[in-house]
Amino acid sequence: RESDHRAWTPVTYTVTRQNATVQGLTEGKAYFFRIAAENIIGMGPFTETPKELVIRDPITVPDRPEDLEVKAVTKNSVTLTWNPPKYNGGSDITMYVLESRLIGKEKFHRVTKEKMLDRKYTVEGLKEGDTFEYRVSACNIVGQGKPSFCTKPITCKDEIAPPTLDLDFRDKLIVRVGEAFSLTGRYSGKPAPKVTWLRDDIVLKEDDRTKIKTTPTTLCLGILKSVREDSGKYCVTIENSTGSRKGYCQVNVVDRPSPPVGPVIFDEVHKDHMVVSWKPPLDDGGSEITNYIIEKKDTHRDLWMPVTSATVKTTCKIPKLLEGREYQVRIYAENLYGISDPLISDEMKAKDRFSVPDAPEQPIIKDVTKDSAVVVWNKPYDGGKPITTYIVEKKETMATRWVRVTKDPIFPSTQFKVPDLLEGCEYEFRVSAENEIGVGDPSPPSKPIFARDPVAKPSPPINPEAVDKTKNSVDLSWHPPRHDGNGKIIGYLVEYQKVGDEDWKKANLTADSCPETKFKVTGLTEGLTYKFRVKAVNAAGESEPAYVPDPVEVKDRLEPPELILDANMAREQHVKAGDTLRLSAVIKGVPFPKVSWKKEDQEVSPKADIEVTGVGSKLEIRNTVHEDGGVYSLTVENPAGSKTVSVKVVVLDTPGPPRNLQISEVRSDSCYLTWKEPEDDGGSVITNYVVERKDVASAQWLPISSSSKKRSHMAKYLIEGTQYLFRVAAENQFGRGPYVETIKPIKAIDPLHPPGPPKNLHHVDVDKTEVSLVWNRPDRDGGAEITGYLVEYQEDGAEEWTKFQTVPMLDCVVTGL
Repeated sequence: RESDHRAWTPVTYTVTRQNATVQGLTEGKAYFFRIAAENIIGMGPFTETPKELVIRDPITVPDRPEDLEVKAVTKNSVTLTWNPPKYNGGSDITMYVLESRLIGKEKFHRVTKEKMLDRKYTVEGLKEGDTFEYRVSACNIVGQGKPSFCTKPITCKDEIAPPTLDLDFRDKLIVRVGEAFSLTGRYSGKPAPKVTWLRDDIVLKEDDRTKIKTTPTTLCLGILKSVREDSGKYCVTIENSTGSRKGYCQVNVVDRPSPPVGPVIFDEVHKDHMVVSWKPPLDDGGSEITNYIIEKKDTHRDLWMPVTSATVKTTCKIPKLLEGREYQVRIYAENLYGISDPLISDEMKAKDRFSVPDAPEQPIIKDVTKDSAVVVWNKPYDGGKPITTYIVEKKETMATRWVRVTKDPIFPSTQFKVPDLLEGCEYEFRVSAENEIGVGDPSPPSKPIFARDPVAKPSPPINPEAVDKTKNSVDLSWHPPRHDGNGKIIGYLVEYQKVGDEDWKKANLTADSCPETKFKVTGLTEGLTYKFRVKAVNAAGESEPAYVPDPVEVKDRLEPPELILDANMAREQHVKAGDTLRLSAVIKGVPFPKVSWKKEDQEVSPKADIEVTGVGSKLEIRNTVHEDGGVYSLTVENPAGSKTVSVKVVVLDTPGPPRNLQISEVRSDSCYLTWKEPEDDGGSVITNYVVERKDVASAQWLPISSSSKKRSHMAKYLIEGTQYLFRVAAENQFGRGPYVETIKPIKAIDPLHPPGPPKNLHHVDVDKTEVSLVWNRPDRDGGAEITGYLVEYQEDGAEEWTKFQTVPMLDCVVTGL
């Protein structure tokens, strides 16, 4: 049955074999088939084909591929191509099998195991000199078909063929500006040649307008929107290992010319005509100028009138003008390819212009000697008539009258050597021109000159040398030149050059900025090495340079510090209190050292003024006091070292107060004073002590001693019972110091002692609980009246005495026993 029908159609009823041929089917349609077995009992069940079958011709292996060709051979590879078989066997080609056989062997071997569908393959890895033949087979779903016919035996070697070149263009090509042009051709050669395009021997590269296209067999250079600069000799070169070929084409890109070059010169001006001239265009457009078109216009009208359109000269007469009117002229250049933009002249009035010549410009004076000078001038406008002579005049600067320098005519030369000048005088010169109309105005006077022999350039400076340097500057010094060239030396030019460079740089722009024979070159780079040279300059110019002998490396010159002490920095410096202390020293060293002042290794007092200059340092303390004394040190330090000096400063003053004033041995009329010397003697020896006393009831101190050199004194003549205060001060050559006083008053009395023991103690009566005692006065009362007697008792055998009472009389009754 057909796959799209349900009804089954019988094919045959009498088949006794296990196969059958079904005929009458339609090609391209799909069918199902079924079979049943039958015996005498009847027909069994049907068996169906599992899937539909499409009716078409039977599938076989493909035919052999066609046109197997060798496309390229090298010493180690072969490239082959082929076409598909005419008949694919009823099924798509699934791959190709390429085989090779080494000549001399029997079997073919498969070239690659890759599944090839491309009909081109390069066999690589071959040995130079080996010879192979090749064949190719096609495969489809059924299998591998017959192989193609074999190639001829192929030997592995590089194919060599010299280049050939076949051009499509001639030797010359003319192109209009803006148009495109191309140069094409064909070439061959093995190995494949390299193609190079050049214009005027310069290799061309692709850009917006230049297009280069090269295939294995063709070549093409295209230029879009050509411009004049595209003109030139074009060359194409093809080259391989066997040789090269070249093709040439002279391309001329043509255009209309550029405008004639101005300005338009009015060679002659008359009341009814003019003669003008101009210069040809800078660019003739690549084609010879065939014509100039000249037009004129009255400036009061807008209409341009033709003068001529048939001239190749660059001059033209403009006729038929009206006297007094102003005209303009315009000129076009023309070639085969068009007419240029115009060149338009300035306005010019039509009138006869014959007059006396104009005044020449200010003349220039040169080659001055003590008795002559050469006057040079430019030719002025001749007034329309040729100049016939020049008149040169001179006058001394302070004079008023001009004098002709010669009666002979001066022409055509525009310079004249004036003779007979007076040495040392200052002159001015002027020039007038003369034609047949008359003598024109004189020129402005020349610059004044002195009649003296010319100043020559000076000789070079002598012995330039580098005398100092820092990290960014070098100090130079030299001597004046031996010869000043008869002119005052204006100054010097200093130049420097970094070692390795070619150019010299100016350290000063003008000579007058360096009138002395020394100069500091600044702005240099630390660590670099420079050369230096110096030129002397006078009115005649610069001398030859004189060179500093050796290159100079720019860096700080290291010199250890040096101190040159002033007189006030002796080992010990005395200054009176209240005066000003000054310490100073001259300091040297490169670089300039760092300066620091110390006192006893501490910072100096804030009241000290410290000044540091480029040559030294100074410390100053005004209104000195004793505390300003001490050891002052000045330290200077730079990378090359350091140096320190010290000075002991003694501020001379009155001494301090004496110490530890003590009073001893007090009597009714005297006492003994002792003390210690002051801690500070004021910088001078203590000469004496001043001792004074004062009654506490009095306001006035009285001197006891003013010349004692000892540190003790016996104060006599005191009034017994009076209370006294004492004070002591020290004196040196600068005066008396402060006093030290006793803390509390001292009373003038003899010293007291305990009285002696009472005498003849005995009892006069005894009772059971009391005893009556009597005694006599002691021999001595100790220097004071006896105020009472202390009575004590002790039990026999005991150690301690028991106080009973103090009684004023010489008897006592002890009770409570």
